[in-house]
Amino acid sequence: MRVLSGVQPSGKIHLGNYFGAMKHHIELQKEHQAFYFIADYHALTTLNDANQLRENILDVAMDYLALGINPEKTVFFKQSDVPQVMELAWILTTITPMGLLERCHSYKDKIANGISPNHGIFAYPVLMAADILIYNSQLVPVGKDQKQHIEVTRDLAMKFNNAYNEEVFTVPEEYIMEQYAVVPGIDGRKMSKSYGNTIDIFADKSSLKKKVMSIVTDCTPLEDPKDPSSCNVFALYSLFASKDEKSEMEDMYRKGGFGYGTAKKMLLEKINAHFEPYRQKRAEMQKDISNVKDILFEGAVKAQIIAQETIEKVRSVVGVTL
Repeated sequence: MRVLSGVQPSGKIHLGNYFGAMKHHIELQKEHQAFYFIADYHALTTLNDANQLRENILDVAMDYLALGINPEKTVFFKQSDVPQVMELAWILTTITPMGLLERCHSYKDKIANGISPNHGIFAYPVLMAADILIYNSQLVPVGKDQKQHIEVTRDLAMKFNNAYNEEVFTVPEEYIMEQYAVVPGIDGRKMSKSYGNTIDIFADKSSLKKKVMSIVTDCTPLEDPKDPSSCNVFALYSLFASKDEKSEMEDMYRKGGFGYGTAKKMLLEKINAHFEPYRQKRAEMQKDISNVKDILFEGAVKAQIIAQETIEKVRSVVGVTL
């Protein structure tokens, strides 16, 4: 099946990104035809610093490549390098009911969190639909918070096909990434850049240690038993630990005499051990940025071939091709 997903270059990659999406993306490429893109146009809805955006794009590209995206197998590219997407997005807006967008919770959530409203944030689901439909994507891995946008994409695909009485678009299915859908941040809320509660996976070891040791815990005394199910440190440790290691830490929590500081040190060791090989690979990429750019360019060329086939069909169906 053809799998498609995008990642916004909105900042440093953190544990929530990795366990919530990236780990799944890397695994899915082994069994499917994967199209993964860096969503730089989407990032423009909240980021207005050109130099920062360029830096973020390259950071995300190196992060993904270091963690295991294989450009020989996966089409890995930058959203803005496929201009056909924006043309399709405009055509889709002409059949998109206002009420459909007004009901989208992502827009409401962003406004509630103090983000200044703009048309890009409001119309985000239409561009997302264009991203998906232009490559005839069959499977779209998303977290639960993005499920509604896939439903919008499905609605628009069917609405377009029905309006022009032709099966132009493949109606995609969502792949809900359940196992690690929500990763707690250092304050206990969902790990998110917007909350400033992230643990960056490629941070230097000193910064990483500072973040891990600042994870919020309760005030239970060292000698008292503790409840692992309500502890942010244990929740993060569980992402890395084997079944036996997880069970062992649970026992230490419940017996008492086990402090949160020790648990944090054990978590830090797990994080360092897990990501050290990827850090080394990323450091090598940092020495040859031109190769990273070449990989993105080559991926865009592959993506454009399919995008062009789709947009030519769309142009013909809607009547702008004479």
